[in-house]
Amino acid sequence: WYGEGQPILWWSPDPRCVFDTGEMKPNRSLRRLLARTSWHVSVDRAFREVIEACAEPRQDEPGTWITPAMMDAYTALHAQGHAHSVEVWDGGHLVGGIYGVAVGRLFCGESMFSRQSGGSKVALMALAARLREWGFPLLDAQVVNPHLLSLGAREIPRIDFLARVRELVALPLVEGSWSDGAARPARDLLSGT
Repeated sequence: WYGEGQPILWWSPDPRCVFDTGEMKPNRSLRRLLARTSWHVSVDRAFREVIEACAEPRQDEPGTWITPAMMDAYTALHAQGHAHSVEVWDGGHLVGGIYGVAVGRLFCGESMFSRQSGGSKVALMALAARLREWGFPLLDAQVVNPHLLSLGAREIPRIDFLARVRELVALPLVEGSWSDGAARPARDLLSGT
């Protein structure tokens, strides 16, 4: 992946990791978390904070590809209505989130984080619910890992992914901020299951 001092390249793994938004449902442990949590979810209210949290060092990774220049580029895309974030709040504290880029009706998830157990899972499910509502059938997760597979991701061959990309980017973009005002209770995600 990209690192400081290297050229920014487009990566196209084969196979590609994707979520079908119409099939994403919280698993049993996430349903239990949603039923008992007082967390709230917002969209596009703290984009920069989400990307900064995603860039923080992780225990099992020595560095990050999310450099200050990358943060500035994504923040500019956000200001233009192309990059979006989902935030998970415990009171006034940001405990999880995800951000990515929308092109047509394709959403490419870039990174997510958790400061409390389950925070990124709640953010991912909230994003999937919003994407499903707006006719985004596919959430690109890029590179497969066991965590994503446990959340319902699947692998598809690059050739199939690129065919879907061509189809979905030709559809109209949902432009501007995706925020719809106040944060909603995370438990509301249970009503869609």
